[in-house]
Amino acid sequence: MPLKIIRNDITKVAADIIVNSANPKPIYETGTDHAIYSAAGIDELLAERKKIGELLVGEIAVTPAFNLNAKYIIHTVGPIWFGGNSGELDYLKSCYRKSLDKAVELNCESIAFPLISTGVYMFPRDKALQVAMSTISEILFEYDMTVYLVVFDKKSFQLTGKVFTDVDDYIDDDSVFESQGEEYRAILERVDPERREEAMHFIRNADDASRQAVIRRVFGRRNQTKSLDEMIDTSELNFHDKLLSLIDERGMTDPEVYKKANLDRKLFSKIRCTQDYKPRKKTAVALALALELEFDEMVDLLMRAGIAFSPSSKFDKIVEYFVKNGIYDVQTINLSLFEHGEDTLGA
Repeated sequence: MPLKIIRNDITKVAADIIVNSANPKPIYETGTDHAIYSAAGIDELLAERKKIGELLVGEIAVTPAFNLNAKYIIHTVGPIWFGGNSGELDYLKSCYRKSLDKAVELNCESIAFPLISTGVYMFPRDKALQVAMSTISEILFEYDMTVYLVVFDKKSFQLTGKVFTDVDDYIDDDSVFESQGEEYRAILERVDPERREEAMHFIRNADDASRQAVIRRVFGRRNQTKSLDEMIDTSELNFHDKLLSLIDERGMTDPEVYKKANLDRKLFSKIRCTQDYKPRKKTAVALALALELEFDEMVDLLMRAGIAFSPSSKFDKIVEYFVKNGIYDVQTINLSLFEHGEDTLGA
């Protein structure tokens, strides 16, 4: 099952387990810790927590969830940030890993995490996010579970690094399409694929007068005249058949595909068993990424489901950037999509 990044108050999330970034002593303080105690019921939860006693950094303990919409609360003590040379990364990974292992032991199907240690413990948010994502992704290749990574506000989720800066530049470079709407997608669909980059350059720099007519004349596809029978021929593989063909070509198993695509096993089973299945765009893109298709191959697969890429879509430009740079990890792309307010990939 998938990893879902959501912006919410963790006490409002419905999951089998809510993870609390806890104090090592059986007390509650500020931030997420205080919010969870308040929502669950302070007296009841504190009484259970006192039975456990003090916890070490990187360790976990389980209590009932009381008034939360969950079965259990896992209390885990995150590390205080001392510059990164005191084992902080390993301790933080232990918080996530032990919580996930306990969720499996308890036969739970869903778990919600905050960004542990990023509050008063001052763990840098970008580093904490990398640890959370990598550890959660590892366990999802071992077990079927839905994992929510819950951030409360936009400041809690700010990505840094060259790749993510380059994404912003890539989007800004095509900002003209943001303001011009779907008009350009229709234009570029009439352009020879080998000349689309040239056509896009022309669109950015030309004035509005007769733009469409000029593009069709200068950049239009050649030798497109077909008979009606040729145009309505349906012998081409549809999305379902093409997808299964690509999976076979790459020698991948179903679990390899749906886990790389961040998809639920049941959804993938439905896709495999439904010959005329029509996927949502984010599902189709996630599957194309799992197969590590080149951008033109991705566009071809999506077209078979009636889905097009648009130069006026921020979602599309972000996906295009990563694919053209050979980055196919769905979770990495989801981080960028989430930061830019776009739907994330997968289920």
